[in-house]
Amino acid sequence: MRGLSVGGVSAERLARRFGTPLYAYDGDLLRARLSAFRRAFAGRDLLVCYALKANPLGAVARLLAREGAGCDVVSGGELGRALAAGFAPSRVVFSGVGKTEEEIVAGLRRGLYAFNVESADELRTLERAARRLKRPGRFAVRVTPGVKAGGHAHIETGSADTKFGVEPREALELCRKSRRSRFLRLVGLQCHVGSQILATGPYRAALKALLGLAGTLAAEGTRLESLDLGGGMGIGYDGGPGLDPAALAAALAPGLRGRPERLLLEPGRWLAGPAGTLLTRVVRLKDTSRRRFVVVDAGMNDLLRPALYSARHRVVPVAPRPGRAAPADVVGPVCETADFLARGARLPRLGAGDLLAVRDAGAYGSSMGSQYNSRPRPAEVLVSRGRAALARRRETPADLVRHEL
Repeated sequence: MRGLSVGGVSAERLARRFGTPLYAYDGDLLRARLSAFRRAFAGRDLLVCYALKANPLGAVARLLAREGAGCDVVSGGELGRALAAGFAPSRVVFSGVGKTEEEIVAGLRRGLYAFNVESADELRTLERAARRLKRPGRFAVRVTPGVKAGGHAHIETGSADTKFGVEPREALELCRKSRRSRFLRLVGLQCHVGSQILATGPYRAALKALLGLAGTLAAEGTRLESLDLGGGMGIGYDGGPGLDPAALAAALAPGLRGRPERLLLEPGRWLAGPAGTLLTRVVRLKDTSRRRFVVVDAGMNDLLRPALYSARHRVVPVAPRPGRAAPADVVGPVCETADFLARGARLPRLGAGDLLAVRDAGAYGSSMGSQYNSRPRPAEVLVSRGRAALARRRETPADLVRHEL
């Protein structure tokens, strides 16, 4: 049997060439998933805004920008990354509850499609900055439609219990107030109800809420350019298909039929997650009276999701191994009990030096990484059309103290 590959290139070969831990991304799969998303909504005016927070690596961002995707950013740093990667400013939306005036000014200067405004104070800040620059402050109001969705409490974002957005009544008030300013331009309504969503129901409910508000505004003479349902589309971390974009398109079709507004969607995980693999080598095996441990050279500083969200990633040997599989905890070298990549993974008997692959690690993996325990961050490579290229060099011990005085 052949061993595992990434983008048609042997994972073992990648690990030998670039070392471990190593993030490897399949560029062909990234393109295919973006194309699949667009095909699902064929015939509709759709702007896919890649959620850069999922994976801001320059090589990944440039690939999606070249394919014509838009971008969703949540900080000034992400805005700079997005523009450097080649995303057209007119296809960039700026989300987040804590935008500073400096970040808003930077976005206004570049002519972004819209700021997703999340409070009355933010709208005042946008108007002040737009007045100073004498540029229109294009914005959408982020609405909390009261929809609870997502696989973990930390990734629910669509209810008034969270810091995000404004409730429907306040959303209408903000839209109405903007009419009195010649420096504010309302372009749409936006919402984001959670993350790792595997069903279409939450999106139908969110669309219904936005359409209700849009109808009220239309009756008052305000027509919108766009409706933005955010992101959060889930993937099958267990090896399943995840949320089917065709099913999502079909679920939204009745509500969108005959609507003139452009539809915006902000997938991040759905695009990048399945395209990424974290390669890690076994350091040693350790058995206790209660547990079987496989200690590897990647830790929670490299992939935080299992410790933070109790997320479950498939961990598999890169090369087929003989013997019966048995449960084992795959753990890293970080000095925390929470430092694990998988609990109870069914693995054959392994040995030091064996290579393992943590699947579906392309989103919220490296982007949430750290140097905890003074561990240099891993290298990252993009495999595209059968060729692997270094996208981010491995940090060195010198990098750990480079910015210290």
